[in-house]
Amino acid sequence: MDIFNQLLQGFATAATPVNLLWCFVGCALGTAIGVLPGIGPAVAVAMLLPITAKVEATASMIFFAGIYYGAMYGGSTTSILLNTPGETASMVTAMEGNRMAKSGRAGAALATAAIGSFVAGTIATVMVTLFAPIVAELAVKLGPPEYFMLMLLAFTTVSAVLGKSTVRGLTALFVGLAAGLVGLDQISGQARYTGGVPELLDGVEIVLVAVGLFAVAEAMYAVLYEGRVVESQNKMSRVHMTGRDWRRSWPAWLRGTAIGAPFGCIPAGGTEIPTFLSYAAEKKLAKGSDQAEFGTAGAIEGVAGPEAANNATVTAAMIPLLTLGIPTSNTTAILLGAFQNYGIQPGPQLFTSSSALVWALIASLYIGNVMLLVLNLPLVGLWVKLLKIPKPYLYAGILIFATVGVYGMRQSAFDLFLLYGIGVLGVVMRRFDFPTAPVVVGMILGPLAEAQLRNAMSIGEGSAMVFLQRPMSMILIVVVLAVLILPRLAKRWSARRLLA
Repeated sequence: MDIFNQLLQGFATAATPVNLLWCFVGCALGTAIGVLPGIGPAVAVAMLLPITAKVEATASMIFFAGIYYGAMYGGSTTSILLNTPGETASMVTAMEGNRMAKSGRAGAALATAAIGSFVAGTIATVMVTLFAPIVAELAVKLGPPEYFMLMLLAFTTVSAVLGKSTVRGLTALFVGLAAGLVGLDQISGQARYTGGVPELLDGVEIVLVAVGLFAVAEAMYAVLYEGRVVESQNKMSRVHMTGRDWRRSWPAWLRGTAIGAPFGCIPAGGTEIPTFLSYAAEKKLAKGSDQAEFGTAGAIEGVAGPEAANNATVTAAMIPLLTLGIPTSNTTAILLGAFQNYGIQPGPQLFTSSSALVWALIASLYIGNVMLLVLNLPLVGLWVKLLKIPKPYLYAGILIFATVGVYGMRQSAFDLFLLYGIGVLGVVMRRFDFPTAPVVVGMILGPLAEAQLRNAMSIGEGSAMVFLQRPMSMILIVVVLAVLILPRLAKRWSARRLLA
């Protein structure tokens, strides 16, 4: 009952005219930016991060939740009509959705994607409401050794999972950890790694790094390396579903939600695994003529299931973000930076120290879900027109927006040099397939992990055995080792089976 009362208070805060407006603007902007090819939710949130510097914290978080949801949905429109997934989460949707569009069923594909997103997002938000406070209560009982091991788990999962190579992921993480050390030492107050530059005494701004690595690097990379080939756009049909489409879609939505939600809850990162699993499940379960549509005319289950899995995963990812301070994707890593920008540290204490903000944010997820459905079904035609914006104007606009936003934070020319320096680093990282999320995670969690390590060592009187003497800490060490070792063993086992 206590959870229900707190959720009602959250609705009372989120439903004020100002907060509703921010939620609406976030959903509309997120969808508009998500529709544009190559610009996913991480770039959208990073690009718009500076404009909320003077906005009240609750309104700002509601705004970002709207962008988060909107951009996730917007990517499906591009995938279905243009066969151009803005990010890996939309790749599976493109496989069947674009075939449906070419068969003249673009409207049904867009409708099942929108309604599936709503169904999965709502069910996953109920999970966040019910389970996040319980996880937070358990996490409050942890001490510095457990917190340090939790952060080590975050470093390991984000760097090992969010990329094709663990070595590249760990390299990106160490770049972030190094950047997080710049500035004044938390305990001694000594300047570290500033190179005598006064602007670095306060450390490197996380907002600046996020905008540089995602928005600026995205625009520069597109200009330097991406070709000008554009997939032909398929003709729009009326956005509706037949009775047969409904009968085939609703079980796929529920199955996709059941597959995606657990992946969001665990700090394993990424929507690729649940969306591919959902697609494989739908293909396996389809029978007769329905199965024959997979890979030919386009099967509606192949859009409904993966879209539901995708949205269930990204919504459930709010549980580890809010309760443990562990981001499981690029976008949640940037959202973690947005929290820190307001001096709010997601983690076990968040549900007591910033209770009103957390419950308003959770309530806004319900409101944002409904807003997205209302926005997307009637306005698909408008979003499709955004696809006609010439790429040069689009990327020039992103660079101008990023530059003005970062300069507006401190009116510092040094910040602009640093922004474009980080942008060049982001281009190099993309060129050589280094994941960027570990850099942001390392920067944000690095100083916190350092503080917890020092506290843990003081508790153990200088002995590292303190990490082995506490049961929860020991369990987390085993989990970290499992994350690093098990994928390699699985690969070797599958390779041996193929050879045999």
